[in-house]
Amino acid sequence: MPSNYETFFDHQRFALVGRSAVKPFPILSYRGLKRLGKTVHAIDPSTTEIDGDPAYPDLTALPEPVEALIIETPKSETRDWVAAAKQAGLRDVWIHMAQDTPEAVALAEESGINLRTGTCAVMYVTPGLTYHSLHKAIMKLTGKY
Repeated sequence: MPSNYETFFDHQRFALVGRSAVKPFPILSYRGLKRLGKTVHAIDPSTTEIDGDPAYPDLTALPEPVEALIIETPKSETRDWVAAAKQAGLRDVWIHMAQDTPEAVALAEESGINLRTGTCAVMYVTPGLTYHSLHKAIMKLTGKY
């Protein structure tokens, strides 16, 4: 039976939020979702383009609704993006490992958001032998995948 982490990728339309002005945009997750044939929209308030595609400043600017959100921003912004997901009616959110906060987790719980956190989305979207596939193997062995 697939884990809650694995079922996150059953969706077809994703938004992925990063902040290039502070740290590199999560391009591996972005490209991995695209390789899987998913529709993925980049959200980055600090730029207008990611990997040759338009980047949007927030969820309200997207050209179509999405089903799931991946947050890979600085920790100081995480709660605000969970609030934006709540406002947009999103029920599936992934917070990149080590970027969650107690406030963001509490808001997700009280909002009925199915939150995935504590691990890296790239493990699920990158095929082949990579650092992330090794991470995936370790997570599977420890029952956290």
